[in-house]
Amino acid sequence: MEKGFNSDIVLAGVNYHIQTEDWGRANPYLVSRVFRDGAVVKSIKTSYQEVLPGGPKSEPQVIRLAMRVQHEQILDLLASGQLL
Repeated sequence: MEKGFNSDIVLAGVNYHIQTEDWGRANPYLVSRVFRDGAVVKSIKTSYQEVLPGGPKSEPQVIRLAMRVQHEQILDLLASGQLL
């Protein structure tokens, strides 16, 4: 299981916290959550099969890259107003 990513962003005076984590090979998903005032306002769950060519057998650095890409995409969508 790879360590995740956390970011904080303020949009129109509202604080958001974005967290992306790897649930590990036994539960092969990358999960991102957007929090506002401590509550989850959006959750995105992506299976390894969708983003990793080797699925659960992917190398740790490939999993980490996929997590980073998902995390940054969510930040971009949130900042552009397309996510919420």
